[in-house]
Amino acid sequence: MSVPLSCRRVAYLGPPGTFTEEALLSWPDLEFEASIPFPTVEEAILAVQDNLAEKAVVPIENSLEGSVNATLDCLAFEADVFIQAEKVCQVRHCLLARPGVGLEEVARVISHPQAAAQCRRHLIELLPGVEVEAANSTSEAARRVAESGEPLAALGSALAAELYGLQLLREGMEDHPENRTRFVLLGREKMPPSGRDKTSMVCFIHQDRPGMLLQILQEFAYRYINLSKIESRPTKKSLGEYCFFIDCEGHEEDEVVASALKCLRCKLPRVKLLGSYPAYRED
Repeated sequence: MSVPLSCRRVAYLGPPGTFTEEALLSWPDLEFEASIPFPTVEEAILAVQDNLAEKAVVPIENSLEGSVNATLDCLAFEADVFIQAEKVCQVRHCLLARPGVGLEEVARVISHPQAAAQCRRHLIELLPGVEVEAANSTSEAARRVAESGEPLAALGSALAAELYGLQLLREGMEDHPENRTRFVLLGREKMPPSGRDKTSMVCFIHQDRPGMLLQILQEFAYRYINLSKIESRPTKKSLGEYCFFIDCEGHEEDEVVASALKCLRCKLPRVKLLGSYPAYRED
């Protein structure tokens, strides 16, 4: 059974109309009084730590572009918050324009670079030779198109079209229909076991000892704990110094996971737990 989530304020990666806001508005069991957009992932996460919000929703991984490094780095090196839930959403990019502007009139497309990369083939087919101009977010792109008198188009969400009074020239602009983004819900409290959990952690290693990654993996292999993700990231201290982000099945209170964590903490200089939370399951 899922644990109902409620709070007064939820921070999210804004501005309004982003795919993160779409994920927030459709999050199961999440009840809140106000949502607060922040311009960066770091600011949204730190809003929870600084008590500007009780929870935050940010992207952490995309099926095409990989991990969202800003989220990983903030969780590892800056914030002391916990992942409380996760959600995987299909990303549906739309080509947006002001009412009355036809596809053949579009002189320029405004887009976040990642969105443009995910729609590259369709943009070439529909708008050959049309320049793509960068924006800080898909929502900003939609706003700029709405405010311009030129025949421009934007790549953005259906929610952005609704917010800024734009029409949908084309839906499903993404080149890969299985384009999905994983979002996480963050808070200051740990979540109790649900019976179908995932645990995320960061393992910091001794740089002068060979075989450290093998020693980490052995603790999970010995206990038949399945890993769903392992990724290295620079520690930002010196060139060639890395830490490892690991997602494993189970809750930190489960006997085998608790045992693995205990042994890892004996071997490594630091293990930072990012949270144990219900694993996402599609209905």
